[in-house]
Amino acid sequence: MRSGNTSLGASFAALLCGLALASCEDSRPHAPPPPRVTVATPLRMDVIDWDDYVGQFVAVDSVDVRPRVTGYLVAIGFKDGEYVQKGQVLFTVDARPYQAAYDQAKGLESRARATLVNAKAQAVRGQALLTARAMSQQAYDALVAAQGQAQADLASAQAATRAAALTLSFTHVVAPISGRVSDRRVSIGNLVTADQTILTNIVDLDPIRFAFSGSEALYLKYQRENAAGTRQSSRQRANPVEIRLQDEPTYRWKGHMDFVDNALDTSSGTIRGRAVVANPDHFLTPGMFGHMRLLGSGSYSALLVPDRAVLPDQERQVVYVVDAQGVAHLKPVEPGPIVNGLRVIRSGVAANDRVIIDGVQRAQGGKPVDARPGRVVAEVPALPKVEPGPPASTATSADAAR
Repeated sequence: MRSGNTSLGASFAALLCGLALASCEDSRPHAPPPPRVTVATPLRMDVIDWDDYVGQFVAVDSVDVRPRVTGYLVAIGFKDGEYVQKGQVLFTVDARPYQAAYDQAKGLESRARATLVNAKAQAVRGQALLTARAMSQQAYDALVAAQGQAQADLASAQAATRAAALTLSFTHVVAPISGRVSDRRVSIGNLVTADQTILTNIVDLDPIRFAFSGSEALYLKYQRENAAGTRQSSRQRANPVEIRLQDEPTYRWKGHMDFVDNALDTSSGTIRGRAVVANPDHFLTPGMFGHMRLLGSGSYSALLVPDRAVLPDQERQVVYVVDAQGVAHLKPVEPGPIVNGLRVIRSGVAANDRVIIDGVQRAQGGKPVDARPGRVVAEVPALPKVEPGPPASTATSADAAR
């Protein structure tokens, strides 16, 4: 009877030990599954780099209109802010004093002309008397001299008449250029002073200039590319630029470079540049800010990945690449500009590398991942709004080659 109890106890103890071992095995931690990520090979595309600038539109010509005679203003021949043509009468100064001066000059010219006619007649008669020995040579010489003096007096009178006529014409203040006129600065009845009083201002609007400043680094880049002949395509020889305004999503204004200054500003380390833009509808006006891009390179084939796939790692930029065994590895890369929402990779990855484009925050270097195939797709993100600011170089961007 005791032996049966012993056997039963042994079986029960064995059962308890088995349950304990099973419990210990279940409590051991299981290895987590590898993180799921999306991988894709880089997208190859022909792109062109653009250097971006913020600048301001300025008029090609801007003229302060001033009177050239002193007098009282009697008429205004334009409406504030309208477009005026070259030669159009803008202001009229009281012409009566200048008309009187002109009439006086004309009278003196007529008198000088009559004196000359008389002197010539005297000289002709004197010639006849001298031939007949009825006049001395001295007296004849006096008549000839009087004729010459009358001729000079007439020339002087004619010059005075022309000067008086010119002064009289200045009582009509005309537009020196075609363009948009500002408001009138002086009202009718006020005294205006020759060459001093500013009556209004005119700016030329077509074409219009876009002024900006570029960094010394970009200037050096252009110089070296020119020296190497990498900016000498038929399209780049014209140095085209594209400009968008603050409320525009695209670069709709086209122009070309026409000026780069001959020296850098030592206080800012920048150099002034200028582009010319056609403005036939006079939509653009001086003082507007704009966002300009200038060709920064020729067309080249580039590899592109989503910008989120590029991560900072201390002082370098890296991407995760998955090998054939499904293990993620860090690769240092040299990123370029963004084009169509994708980041250009100048160096560091190959065309057949499987780059992690989604779930990159879950990957670790040297650890396996659950790689799912994906595809790099170009997108066109919304362009940022340009805030007003001083003309300065901003960045380098890229665009798909056309």
